[in-house]
Amino acid sequence: MNKGNLVEVIAEELCVSRLQASRLVDTVLDGITNGLRDDGTVTLTGFGTFEVRERPARVGRNPMTGEPMPIAAGRKVGFRGGKGLKASV
Repeated sequence: MNKGNLVEVIAEELCVSRLQASRLVDTVLDGITNGLRDDGTVTLTGFGTFEVRERPARVGRNPMTGEPMPIAAGRKVGFRGGKGLKASV
């Protein structure tokens, strides 16, 4: 399923236009993004938890030459599925 399919499902379920459903999806995704930026974690009970994780600096390999190259430390978003999500999958 992609964003377009999700918009169609929401529009059909809530009996709203695709434009309204698209705005709803965008609003939810913006809320999750803002929550991660501000708090570092977003928990949706029964679904799961999104959290920002720190990645340490490390040495990788250039895939073309095989030579070692430094990879800077960074941040990534992780997701842990909740009990309800795990039970339904």
